[in-house]
Amino acid sequence: MFIDLRGEWAFSTTEGDIPKSGRNMPEDHVMLPGTTDTNHKGTTTQPTEETTHLARRYTFTGKAYYSKEVEIPKQWKKKPIMLTMERTKPTTVYIDGKKAGTNNKISTSQKYDLTGILTPGKHVLTIEVDNSKNAVPEQILTNSHACTEDTQTNWNGILGMIYLEALPQLYIEDMTIETSAAEKSFTVTVSMNGEVQGNDELQLILASMGDEFGNIVARQPIKKTDGTHHRMTIKYQDEGLKLWSEFSPHNYRLIAQLGNGHAVERVFGIVDFKTSGTQFTVNGQPTFLRGKHDACVFPYTAHVPMDIQSWRRYMQVCKGYGINHIRFHSWCPPEAAFMAADIEGIYLQPELPFWGDFNKDNTALLTFLHNEGVDILRQYGHHPSFVMMALGNELWGDIPSMKLFVDHFRRIDPDKLYTFGSNYYLGYQGAKEGMDYFTTCRVGGEAWGSYDTHTRGSFSFADAYDGGVINHFYPNSSRNFDEAVAKCTVPIISHETGQFQTYPDFREIQKYTGVLRPDNMEVFRKRLEKAGMADQAEAFHRASGLWSVQLYKADIEMDLRTRGMAGFQLLDIQDYPGQGSAYVGILDAFMDSKGITTPQEWRQWCSPVVPLLVTDKFCYTADEQVSGRIQIANYGNEDLAGKSIAWKMGDESGKMTIPSGKGLLDVGTISVKAPATVPQKTMLTLAIEGTDYRNTYPLWFYPSAEKTRDIFKKTTASSSVIIAHKMTDEMGKNLEKGATVLLMPDSTGTLYEGVDMKAVTVPGLFQTDYWNYRMFKTICENNKKSVSPGTLGILTNPEHPIFALFPTDGHTSWQWFPMVKASRPFVLDNTPPQYRPVVQVIDNVERNHKLGLVFEFSVGKGKLLVCMSPLHQLQEYPEARQLYASITAYMGSADFNPSTRITPSELRLLLTTPVEEGKIKQLFNISQY
Repeated sequence: MFIDLRGEWAFSTTEGDIPKSGRNMPEDHVMLPGTTDTNHKGTTTQPTEETTHLARRYTFTGKAYYSKEVEIPKQWKKKPIMLTMERTKPTTVYIDGKKAGTNNKISTSQKYDLTGILTPGKHVLTIEVDNSKNAVPEQILTNSHACTEDTQTNWNGILGMIYLEALPQLYIEDMTIETSAAEKSFTVTVSMNGEVQGNDELQLILASMGDEFGNIVARQPIKKTDGTHHRMTIKYQDEGLKLWSEFSPHNYRLIAQLGNGHAVERVFGIVDFKTSGTQFTVNGQPTFLRGKHDACVFPYTAHVPMDIQSWRRYMQVCKGYGINHIRFHSWCPPEAAFMAADIEGIYLQPELPFWGDFNKDNTALLTFLHNEGVDILRQYGHHPSFVMMALGNELWGDIPSMKLFVDHFRRIDPDKLYTFGSNYYLGYQGAKEGMDYFTTCRVGGEAWGSYDTHTRGSFSFADAYDGGVINHFYPNSSRNFDEAVAKCTVPIISHETGQFQTYPDFREIQKYTGVLRPDNMEVFRKRLEKAGMADQAEAFHRASGLWSVQLYKADIEMDLRTRGMAGFQLLDIQDYPGQGSAYVGILDAFMDSKGITTPQEWRQWCSPVVPLLVTDKFCYTADEQVSGRIQIANYGNEDLAGKSIAWKMGDESGKMTIPSGKGLLDVGTISVKAPATVPQKTMLTLAIEGTDYRNTYPLWFYPSAEKTRDIFKKTTASSSVIIAHKMTDEMGKNLEKGATVLLMPDSTGTLYEGVDMKAVTVPGLFQTDYWNYRMFKTICENNKKSVSPGTLGILTNPEHPIFALFPTDGHTSWQWFPMVKASRPFVLDNTPPQYRPVVQVIDNVERNHKLGLVFEFSVGKGKLLVCMSPLHQLQEYPEARQLYASITAYMGSADFNPSTRITPSELRLLLTTPVEEGKIKQLFNISQY
């Protein structure tokens, strides 16, 4: 018997406004489920210059009072009566003005036993909801995505189901289910409360999801005892039971029913999620977790959705991009999320609502967290998708206390795997006893500049020398994390892999029609307008985004090429609008496409089966053999033994037979001559015949060193191009008289005689900036580490005649590595607003410099092209040789006719005047560096 309390409630924020009867109810009203934000209550906020997170249109912090008059039926007399709120903040409940109890659960539903208090007749139920810093340990409000303003906000309200329930004298209080895929069995423990009235019976009814009726699989009499609590355990075994996994998410409904009619239903699945060495297995089969991080980003409501339909849409988007695993960063989702994951076949890792110091002396904090963990396991533990659990994010503090937590949780629910905080101690402590698996960016301490403990390819400049492997080493598809895995005995999941920043898409602003306002994006857009580059916003977004997709592919494939690796957790396929605004997703904050990749393309490298090309480089000359190995990362549902994999490159092709087995398999080697006609850009395409699994790799081919030098000699000789490595007043006079000059400063030289080049340039960065520039600039400076150059790749026009001999996309790709790494892009802020360099470097939203890698002017009667990469010092690289030849060929052609004209004195002023940079506010991270 239920009374649904959803609907209109009286509302007040006046301290102690607790009505004693229906005659003195507050006049203001709200709708529940909902929050003060969705009900437009609290302080109305105006647009600000705040860029660290989205802005709330209405904000409220403190105690809010929600009152409703309810009528208790006569037939509820002397029955146990329970109030349930599915999700809220710490509450105090009052009946007719009298306090009836308190509850501070934030990860699970809150229940109040109102037996004997709610008698038949009319009563006023008032719920005080407190979202202030006094309601829970203060660290929770600032350090958990359950509450932080960076994501879902510290809302006040009640979400999901809200109801009163009258129970019989004997009722089912709880039901837990343990499963065994190996035995095709499940064991049910039913806890009952109340007096047994004469003879009673417990029966279990089993039905597949979607079936209206089920079968009785067990009956057991309940013996009358003197106590009021009863526990009963029943094991059921049947070879016909179907197993649950990502490939076959078969769910069952189990109804425990008493003879008096009271029943409790649970959805569950038969699954064994275990470890085998350094990898996971599902029902005995090796699996690889292709995960994403979830920070509770729901920008329309600013609170977590409570319905299955919303979560199924979310999970289906994830599956579309090959994701089979979600890690909930410092929070636990509601029942609907577990239900959706059960249906869609997604492995979940919720966490305790905390990020920070696991301080054993902070007993209030640890007691709160322990209670949250126990409640999470008891309320959601029956879901087959709930296979893993962590104590929080990037914890530090008392490791023995962490072990006590997981040991206790394991006793409560032994079906799950447990770890300490995800990336606890930033990985430096290594794996410890008690951890079933290790989610981490490194597996222990390391020397600065060493990469042998790393488990992901990119880092901030504060965390790893030169920003990690991808930014540091010559591009390849051969590096892996074998060294790190060899140092560990439990499965390793790469923590927060990626974090490749893209320029924001300001078209997203119009989507914010809910409770949050994108003040941060408005500020960033105004900054770009002030910098005179507003017309380039979409181009910046697309070029940086397309490059970030390639970087994510490289990072993911390093994990897949690592024998014994257990998986990765991306940060993220979804943008993160907090902590300084981190546009690191291939999807926006609404989980919608940003137009930079498709699910079909992304699944080439993020699928149960991924074909891999293992090669040491992507750039070749015509006289070289392309050599490499082909591997298959097979974590699919079948053995591919005997099937063929076909590869093709230009006119060359071949087939190989896939060996038997799961995991990372060696298929064969290839060695093939480069195409006869160069230069050109050729794609090597790998495909598994008869399946959807395929992968592609770009390979670039250039003429031999001798032929490239011949091109260079001919073009410079015929065009009388003067190559200078620093500008002088004398060179300015030559330009004024009609000289054609290529200015290409040495990597450690000066741009203009007597002027420090660092004052007018920024360093070269190959990958896009990590997370966001502001936060890690602060961290680097405070830790006396080099600050990241902060850029987001190049933007250029592939059809420009300067690239006639050097094919390129409009964005960075692997063939640009040596030139970009050695470069110092020039700050062109002092040029006219309409001026654009030939090859532009995209800056971050904090600085918005107009940066030139290659740019040109008409100077007097002469012509000047500036290349801020020392190509003459990079002649061991065929790509650098070819770009050099292509530039000089362009300068010797009629196409070289710069439209922007300046005088020698204006040129000197431009090249010698430092640009005054605006102050970037500090932004700190919670984790210790």
